[in-house]
Amino acid sequence: MNKTRRISTVGSVAAVLLLAAGCGSSDNGAARNTNSVQPAGAGKALGGAYDTGYGAGGYGAGVAGAGSGSGSDVGSGSGKAASAGQLSVRDIASVGSVVTDSAGMALYRFDKDTPQPPKSNCDGDCATVWPAVPADDASAAAGIDAALIGSVDRTDGSKQLTLGGWPVYRYAKDTKAGEAKGEGVGGTWHALAPDGKKAVDKKQKADGNTGSGMEMGAGAAGMNMKSGAELSVADNEKLGKILVDGQWRTLYRFDKDSAWPMKFGCLGACLDTWKPAAAIDKAKAEGIAGKLVGSVKRPDGSEQLTIDCWPVYTFTGDTEPGQANGHNKQGLWFAVTAEGKKVPPTA
Repeated sequence: MNKTRRISTVGSVAAVLLLAAGCGSSDNGAARNTNSVQPAGAGKALGGAYDTGYGAGGYGAGVAGAGSGSGSDVGSGSGKAASAGQLSVRDIASVGSVVTDSAGMALYRFDKDTPQPPKSNCDGDCATVWPAVPADDASAAAGIDAALIGSVDRTDGSKQLTLGGWPVYRYAKDTKAGEAKGEGVGGTWHALAPDGKKAVDKKQKADGNTGSGMEMGAGAAGMNMKSGAELSVADNEKLGKILVDGQWRTLYRFDKDSAWPMKFGCLGACLDTWKPAAAIDKAKAEGIAGKLVGSVKRPDGSEQLTIDCWPVYTFTGDTEPGQANGHNKQGLWFAVTAEGKKVPPTA
């Protein structure tokens, strides 16, 4: 009996060690060419609650948002969603020219949907956090081509508004006109541009952030950044060599997350301020060892980029490429080095 129990225990320990060794350290190819890891205790936050927008409140009202990429703690909605009325275009800082409904609320698209043919993949809990906008009574104001407005049949038989073929949604945590808290949530939700594309992409192009191997001056914190890569290393005047995403946004890790076993400390209200970086193909990473690049599945079903097993995020307080305003926030958030370590607080 004792011998059997001892063998079982040794086997369990070995299994854990094998899993740990595989986190962020395997170079064998997969469908996404990343080291995808299932987190332990995915629905639980670590440590105390930090509901100030920088920390980690609980996961909220039980909304797992499977497949939604929502990461939200919004409770259940009730009643029929309001129609859009006359669509208009509104400039929202850091996002760009965003399509809004007649009440001025930002409208969104979901990367897991398809525009050709139009199809919504947001149902169940996802649709609670991201209510579908009904297709009835929608019209276009100046700046929006009425020919781009259409509809798609949802699984419940209702008709959802589409723009440029993309199904249109609201975000339940936007509570007033001019907000766009849903931009970038889960790396899959984006505010709509007038042509149905992503507003933030059009803003970046308009700002001229598309050059190849360009050197950014003081406006980008003195960083020398390359385009084309989805993950790369940039030289920051104050922090040294740090990791940035494909849009040259600084990546951060959170001390209240856990690398192994992977647990999330940033949930609920935290995700309004700190956006999980979407998983990437490690072949599109430059300046960092491939074994350090991986991914982890969040409680909402979306895949988040990991560096040396740590989930990484972007900061909504960084409004221009190259900024690192999130470094040492609350003594918990830190930029990441090319070796996958956190930049010291004193940097």
